[in-house]
Amino acid sequence: MRIIEGDFTDPRVVELVKTHFTTARAETAEGSAHALDLSGLQAPEISFWSIWDADELLGVGALKRLSPQHGEVKSMHVITTRRGQGAGRAMLDHIVEVAKAEGMTRLSLETGSKEYFRAARAFYRRNGFADCPPFADYRSDANSVFMSLDLNRD
Repeated sequence: MRIIEGDFTDPRVVELVKTHFTTARAETAEGSAHALDLSGLQAPEISFWSIWDADELLGVGALKRLSPQHGEVKSMHVITTRRGQGAGRAMLDHIVEVAKAEGMTRLSLETGSKEYFRAARAFYRRNGFADCPPFADYRSDANSVFMSLDLNRD
């Protein structure tokens, strides 16, 4: 597996981002969805990557800089047929390493509270994230679960 900067001109990457966006939005109550679309992922405060096995796109992930010390995991998505095979963990490890290299001390994320997002919540908890209050511009919402990871925990 290799992780590279996400290429917004690659139709495979574009299609996977669209799939992530539409699926997440479809599974979330109106007004509670926070998935980023293609233009949102191209904001200057966001780094975006794709993960590949040879020529097969396995997934995507992003890091949003909230402050010099705080980042947010965004748009983590692994194709259904490759889930549970290490691509998500590799992407999350990459995001954590980039955040640490940039001097961040905390990573946070927002995911859904519905059953559809149960596997994502379990994945993040297995990787050290713990529930936390809303952060940045988020507000308390029964449809959202907020999680955070202390990057100084080593």
